[in-house]
Amino acid sequence: MRRRELLLAGISLPFLTSLSDVLGPQAAVAQDAEGTPFDASTVREMARGLAQKPFKPQEIKLPEGYAEMNYDLYRDIRFSPDKSLWRQDKLPFEVQFFHRGFLFRNRVDIYVVDEGKARHVDYSTDLFTFGKAARPDGGDLGFAGFRLHAPMNKPDYYDEVATFLGATYFRAVAKDQIYGLSARGLSIKTGSSEGEEFPLFTSFWLERPKPGTSSIVVHALLDSESAAAAFRFTIRPGEATVFDVELSLYPRVEITQAGIATLTSMFYFDAVDRNDIDDFRPGVHDSDGLAIWTGRGEQLWRPLSNPTNLQISVLSDVNPRGFGLMQRQRAFFDYNDLEARYEKRPSLWIEPIGDWGEGAVHLLEIPTNSEINDNIVAFWRPREPLRPKGEYRYTYRMHWSWDNPWKTGLATWRVSSSGRSLRSKSRVFVLEAIGDALKDLPPDAKVIGEVTASGGRIENIVTQPNPERGGWRLSFNLFNERDVVELRASLSDGTKSLSETWIYRWTA
Repeated sequence: MRRRELLLAGISLPFLTSLSDVLGPQAAVAQDAEGTPFDASTVREMARGLAQKPFKPQEIKLPEGYAEMNYDLYRDIRFSPDKSLWRQDKLPFEVQFFHRGFLFRNRVDIYVVDEGKARHVDYSTDLFTFGKAARPDGGDLGFAGFRLHAPMNKPDYYDEVATFLGATYFRAVAKDQIYGLSARGLSIKTGSSEGEEFPLFTSFWLERPKPGTSSIVVHALLDSESAAAAFRFTIRPGEATVFDVELSLYPRVEITQAGIATLTSMFYFDAVDRNDIDDFRPGVHDSDGLAIWTGRGEQLWRPLSNPTNLQISVLSDVNPRGFGLMQRQRAFFDYNDLEARYEKRPSLWIEPIGDWGEGAVHLLEIPTNSEINDNIVAFWRPREPLRPKGEYRYTYRMHWSWDNPWKTGLATWRVSSSGRSLRSKSRVFVLEAIGDALKDLPPDAKVIGEVTASGGRIENIVTQPNPERGGWRLSFNLFNERDVVELRASLSDGTKSLSETWIYRWTA
């Protein structure tokens, strides 16, 4: 993992008590050779019981030098691939583990589930090489997290397809992709002036995959000051890597600022928001926009920005069909970066299964002066508070993919550009849309640009085919003296929509 990938995943918080301390020795999974019974309800019952007790942080216990370890030393600690879990069994998945240290000081207990029994995976220094880092002197340090490997790009090579490391952060890639944005199991008080609360995954159970299967099941236990929760992930790598997620959430206290299906990404700059950044590249971002398919059926596209001040956008909805942080600019020359290869970063689409009721998609855009920092957060927040002693279940599907996982029927906005028009003392916007709804239209087709603004005035609305992209271009001028303007734009033929709706917050 590169430095940025490590830094983005690391969150340092008080550590949780062991399962045996919180739930009693009978509820904790034993470490004996026989294993203990495990079924689909085991982790839910643990989370439910954990939420009935006060949150109790655990002391950090690491060997000298490991809590203060720098990035270079931590990078020298490598898991030995020949000791990967299930390698000798030639199963469809293998697992490698991360050592504790540097930013990743919290311990996660990992178990293997086979034939209805759970057995603890024991830590050993023999599983790692340490390079320049000092080898720990004995003790059960446990692991910081793990990563899944499976044959995805080649049938005879096990690619890294997903990583669980740091707080409740996890990442995945589809075929031919490299890591980009992250997901989180749960976020609480994100963007709040009170300060954010970071829940932690404390234990994982990995179900031993059957020979020939294309999926693996991972269970996780989450704990924090405000809640405990159980997760069941069914993970299927491929052309799109899909996670089926079952979340059971048990609040300790009333939670008014929960974030469900939280996504975290990086947007530094591109053609719509360069913000005087002096860089040879035309764009730098892991995601370039937020897509939403509302419960009413409207399809929205919100280009991301790197604002001067923190911006929070709230898009209310009822029973959303989906939302995601997407990377739509897919050409090398959109970034011109031979190392970072941002064109290969995944999009991540959240597809709710069942009704989620009333709530809103929240988008946080945080100022950043570097591509090292993740500065974009998106999540679903229920309208009603989550109350103590309640059980809240959310089921959703995560698509780590190249594009929308469904056929939209509408043209999608692929490029948004903006710049100052010196001649007219206004700001000009140029938007590019492509898709089947526009693909076969003749050059003289009736394509209407519909543009509105919350302030100022819109002039010079022009639509024209763009044969270089195989779509249509919409351009317009914004004359404005306000600091903030909300813009909306779409294409139609006068009777029906031809494109999704482009929405954008322009700030002075």
